[in-house]
Amino acid sequence: MIKTFTFALVHMSVAFTVVYLMTGNWVAGGAVALVEPACNTVAYAMHEKAWARWGRGLIGQAQAQSGCATDAGLTAH
Repeated sequence: MIKTFTFALVHMSVAFTVVYLMTGNWVAGGAVALVEPACNTVAYAMHEKAWARWGRGLIGQAQAQSGCATDAGLTAH
């Protein structure tokens, strides 16, 4: 859990810094640092649901087309 928290801090720091450097506006940087990770969390959850539904089929199709017996590290979690 500590690793997750520290990664969230890094993520927000990067978002703030990029926006601040681009705009010179610390309020905009702070807003993006808070909003972007929240949007990313929702997008990630949607991606996980989509991957659970269709991801395994994509891996199977790729294996069939390439003749590979493994998924080359692409696993559905």
